[in-house]
Amino acid sequence: MPNMFDMIRQAQMLKEKMAQFQEELEKQSFTGSAGGGAVTVTLNGKHEVRKVLVDPKVMASGDADMLQDLIQAAVNDAGRQVNEKLKTEMGKMAGGLGLPGLF
Repeated sequence: MPNMFDMIRQAQMLKEKMAQFQEELEKQSFTGSAGGGAVTVTLNGKHEVRKVLVDPKVMASGDADMLQDLIQAAVNDAGRQVNEKLKTEMGKMAGGLGLPGLF
């Protein structure tokens, strides 16, 4: 059975690593797309939209419903990328603690 002080030390190290990772994640960009690249949306690691690009052909079509759907799909695609990165990295960090069921 692990020493209680070792567990506390590991938890503190994990907390520090998580804070550092969160800072790094916020600086990264994740780009999602929809409609074969007709719409691309770039998010940062905080899920904040940083850029939206729409192919002029899509806007010229005048189909607002389609454009809305493409933007939504592109945002969701980028958001999944952020979440996957978060899940992967958090799993790596928590894995060192040997706590079952975390990530």
